[in-house]
Amino acid sequence: MNLSSFKESLSTNEPPQTASIYLQALWYDAKGEWEKAHILIQNVEDKNASWIHAYLHRKEGDNGNADYWYRRAGAQRSSVSLEEEWEQIVTALL
Repeated sequence: MNLSSFKESLSTNEPPQTASIYLQALWYDAKGEWEKAHILIQNVEDKNASWIHAYLHRKEGDNGNADYWYRRAGAQRSSVSLEEEWEQIVTALL
């Protein structure tokens, strides 16, 4: 799977069966289901989950909380658009 095929899967009703928990969260986020994405990722304790968690709180507009999660991910708040950051995360995790 690549970024293009992952984006194509957004036209379906369920994330790809082979999608990791990380990609599932990003899939639901792209489908407008922020809360479901957040629930999926909030209790996963690693840097990838922290990056997604940070992105979700940045999207929510809660920059203080986002910055906390970016630090846990070993990163700083992204300066690119939310769409670009989403693509960066998906690409890194594919």
